[in-house]
Amino acid sequence: MIDKILLAPYWWSLKLRHCLYDHGVRKVHKSSVPTVCIGNITVGGTGKTPHTEMLLRILAGHSAWSSKRIAVLSRGYRRKSKGFQAVSISGTTAQYGDEPLQIKRKFPETIVAVDRNRVEGCRILGGEAIPDDKGTKGGNMAEQTATKSADLIILDDAFQYRALKADLDIVLMDYNRPVYKDHLLPLGRLRDLPERISRADIVIVTKCPSYLDEWERGIITESLGFKGNVFFTTVGYETPGPVFPEGDRRYIHSQWLILVTGIANPVPMTRYLSDSYKIVRHLAFGDHHRFSGSDIRQIIRAAEKYPAAVIVTTEKDSQRLLDMDDLPGIIRERLFKLPIRADFLTEKDASGFMAAFDRHISAAR
Repeated sequence: MIDKILLAPYWWSLKLRHCLYDHGVRKVHKSSVPTVCIGNITVGGTGKTPHTEMLLRILAGHSAWSSKRIAVLSRGYRRKSKGFQAVSISGTTAQYGDEPLQIKRKFPETIVAVDRNRVEGCRILGGEAIPDDKGTKGGNMAEQTATKSADLIILDDAFQYRALKADLDIVLMDYNRPVYKDHLLPLGRLRDLPERISRADIVIVTKCPSYLDEWERGIITESLGFKGNVFFTTVGYETPGPVFPEGDRRYIHSQWLILVTGIANPVPMTRYLSDSYKIVRHLAFGDHHRFSGSDIRQIIRAAEKYPAAVIVTTEKDSQRLLDMDDLPGIIRERLFKLPIRADFLTEKDASGFMAAFDRHISAAR
């Protein structure tokens, strides 16, 4: 109610926009290829990229999907290129954005593409259209999609993209910030109406503690008022790895750590690293921050002040730092990325999710 009163213009603009799509005033498209949307109704921080990667891992080990051609389609947030782009491992974040490039480098066999127009992107990935040469480095992707179209397209952050209706809508909600206790921007972090979560097919409550009893699960599900499937995941961190080939792994065993982050919420990562290191400096930047020369000089000064400290950043930030060819050795040999991984809390969650996944995709086709 407070949003409807204090943020009336924003609330009504969202309401009107959805009404236009719901009543056919604005056209809604469907892809010829099965599509799965992984989205949220909040601004960042729910773990879309780790959950996209989790889904790719699950499908790779699933008998019905392991031999299929899976594609990931993203907008490519803050990229400088235009139109449809097929992501190449050797590319840059300026071409594709940091998250699509991260996914491609971790899952090289997966087709990863970016296109602001997700309807057209699905048509290209489905082999129904050929991208122009400007978006494909001389038409290489046109040749690829003509002979190897996708069997399934995972849409990254497309729940608000109403022009395209996915066959399966998966909405993520942060356990630490449930939508039913949040408010629209700028009072809170909701970028869409909380009631929109009822349009999802599956809700995944992310970043849960490693143990969550049935009573609390029931409270969350009841508070959501969601009638579909609700599953629960947690996130964990893996062993840090060097960002550059010359990375010296001995620094991992240091007692001191310089942390460099450009993500929406670095608090969980900070808490995790604090268990093993003394964080002597934390250089915190905004989400998807593009590092400048001034930023690098800050990192250099911290590295010089703490010569034995390891420098740790996120996987996403490491993609942008890799683009900087002139990073000095004092950073390159000490810079490590901390991989993050999402997993279902229980085997029951995992098997239940896959059953719901197969059911929705089969019913849609």
